[in-house]
Order: sequence, then C-alpha cells, then structure tokens
Amino acid sequence: MAAPEQAPARGVRLGVDVGSVRVGVAVSDPDGLLATPVETVTRTSSEVAAPGDEDVERVATLVAEYGAAGVVVGLPRSMSGDEGPAAQRARTYAGVLAARVAPVQVRLVDERLTTVDAHRSLRDSGVAGRRQRAVVDQAAAVLILQSALDAERATGAPSGERVPGRRRKPRTKGTRT
Repeated sequence: MAAPEQAPARGVRLGVDVGSVRVGVAVSDPDGLLATPVETVTRTSSEVAAPGDEDVERVATLVAEYGAAGVVVGLPRSMSGDEGPAAQRARTYAGVLAARVAPVQVRLVDERLTTVDAHRSLRDSGVAGRRQRAVVDQAAAVLILQSALDAERATGAPSGERVPGRRRKPRTKGTRT
C-alpha cells in the first residue's frame, strides 16, 4: 500500500487553463494562499500539444521565471464526470508540459464550470465583450489554482492527479531505445 502523497512544500504554484485558442496562466503567492492572474498565452496549435510548441515553451518559461514548486492544469470534465475531447487535449497538454518542466510536479485538477464562473465574475465586475475574451482564460486559471490551493490547505494532500513528468532520452544515431 502506497503512502498518501504530501502537499508540496511552501512555494509558488502556477495554474493553467488550457483552451483550444488560448492558455490562461495564474500564479500563487509563496504561501499558497492567493491566486492571481499572470497572462494569456495564444495557442500555436488548437489541436494536440506537442513538445516545442511555442505556448508550451512560454508556460515552461513562466514556471522557471516564478520558480514554481508545482503546476496545476485544469481538466474539463462534463457534469457527469465523463471526459470528452477537451479533457483529452488537457491531459495531453499536461503531459507535454510535465515532460518539459520536470522535476516540477504537474497535476490535473477538475475544472468543471470554471470558465462559466469566470465569465460570470468578469461580467459582474463590469468587464464585457472583447475585453472579457482577453482575460477570461486568466480568470479561469485563477479559479482552477485557487480551488487547488484551498483543497490542499483543507486536506494536507495535493489536489487532483499527478502527471508523469518523464523526459524522453535523446536518440543517438544508429541506436534504438
């Protein structure tokens, strides 16, 4: 029987909301109390993320710039808990990011309705139309990260599921791995 996972030690965490057009990024304070928006990154591919994609590289750069101790990526499940194509794209993105930022831990957390809540919050605060479109992904990333931080504090365990962060070994000409 495996020992229960411990919540990450003190340190900044990044929250990531993966969309087909944009990626919202949020950051926490070092104590893991409050999530704030960072930026919206334009996706270079609306389909499946791949190593070397500019958007993945930008998020990896933010992980390094902030010295992040961990990253949480939203997993968009349906209300019934099923995973559709958007969830599969988020899983793939998280896997590519985890390989890129290893040994920083990347976790997938349930993000049902975060974009809906983000739109509502922005509308209620007077942000509308085109301006809302530019920041809704950041707002969703804040909600994803804040939810994960609150759950960690309440349970003492990390939120969601860990994404393996294995880096592939480079192939040497004439050898097979």
